[in-house]
Amino acid sequence: MGLIIVERTFEHPPTDADLDAAAKRETKCKEIHSITWKRSVMSNDRRRAICEYEAPDAETVRRVQLEARIPFDRIWAAELHE
Repeated sequence: MGLIIVERTFEHPPTDADLDAAAKRETKCKEIHSITWKRSVMSNDRRRAICEYEAPDAETVRRVQLEARIPFDRIWAAELHE
């Protein structure tokens, strides 16, 4: 499993209800494809977000985002340096 980053920008800041609805849409797909959401960071103006997943690869996360109709800008594999 690898660390996968999803970058998102929003034309209109999403509400908590919008974010909850998106999370529900991707839940089943994440289970099927062995993807675990780790955390998300949202800008103060709620127009940009970075989401961190643990997944087999970036393409799998990309497919799940498309299937769940969750817009994204970029998806890429990463390495954590602490």
